[in-house]
Amino acid sequence: MSASLPLYSIEELRKHDKETDVWVSLYNRKIYNVTDFLDEHPGGSGYIMEYAGQDITDILADEATHLHSESTYEILDENYHIGYLATEEEAKKLLTNPNHVVEVKTDEFDSTALGGTPAYEKLSIATDFNTDLQKHKFIDLNKPLLLQVLFADWDKEFYLDQVHRPRHYGKGSAAIFGNFLEPLSLTPWWVIPTLWLPCDLYCFYIGLTGMNTFLSVFLFFVGLGVWTLLEYCLHRFLFHLDHYLPNNQLAFTVHFLLHGVHHYLPMDKFRLVMPPTLFVVLAYPFYKLVFALLPFYWACSGFAGGIFGYICYDMTHYFLHHAKLPEYFQNLKKYHLEHHYKNYELGFGVTSWFWDKVFGTYLDIGETQQKTS
Repeated sequence: MSASLPLYSIEELRKHDKETDVWVSLYNRKIYNVTDFLDEHPGGSGYIMEYAGQDITDILADEATHLHSESTYEILDENYHIGYLATEEEAKKLLTNPNHVVEVKTDEFDSTALGGTPAYEKLSIATDFNTDLQKHKFIDLNKPLLLQVLFADWDKEFYLDQVHRPRHYGKGSAAIFGNFLEPLSLTPWWVIPTLWLPCDLYCFYIGLTGMNTFLSVFLFFVGLGVWTLLEYCLHRFLFHLDHYLPNNQLAFTVHFLLHGVHHYLPMDKFRLVMPPTLFVVLAYPFYKLVFALLPFYWACSGFAGGIFGYICYDMTHYFLHHAKLPEYFQNLKKYHLEHHYKNYELGFGVTSWFWDKVFGTYLDIGETQQKTS
């Protein structure tokens, strides 16, 4: 949420350059007191001390010198943000203020505007809950979400428009249930490889030891290729059933739980990968089909390839939202975030845009249109 914090001059910033009192600035605007972070910094306190009392925008963005993930910016904002660096005009006012405490209110960032992907540092700016509710008359982020969706009186056009306008919760995750069921809706990214990778490797091992090695590996990659098409189809035709939804609140609620909440709160770290219970429900029909159509060992190898594809998909999805990545993945990140922040009716591929190009749903990042219909 927007906040009021003290305003400081550049001279004041430069005074805080000792190990017992370290300030730095970002974008020549935000000031952080990172004294308590010195001992926690992975590169050691000496690296921070080189820039004590200075602006660190360039060094944080310099991948060759010191790679920083987007979580670095989030940590700074959440834990160490203490004020703002004065502009020249603001500095003149400071000279007439003996206490050097002039408050500046942050400019509001409207994530619901859908003009395209905002600057990455803005993705951590929390929505002002009260202002959002007053403006859009949709969901109150101060309260559990589920019952609000279930008992609202919206039509489908309003619901689809609003649920695809991103909000940012800020710290933690918004409550969906607000009771003992809440943990079922929260899944840390590391649960996916920890839980499913051993199962997948075992399944592949069974296929590998029961048949020709080359054929087993070949079927694994066939399964992986089939997954890429399933990824596209599930995202487009199930998660984005959207305009085929019945016009009632129960349908909206199911849609919201399945995928709508992710578009409503796209930067929520604990709702970026599929909860294990939902994965089992969605995977079971495919499991039965594969093992009904293919010989057992063939099915093991092929199904293992498909599950490996799913694991890669969920990991990719998480890191596209919350990590600084190599060039190809930077382009993929931009592509996926455009799906969220510009046009949810295009760009259904997550691990690649191959099937989007095949089926005519490729999202040109240069487009400005928010919707296709």
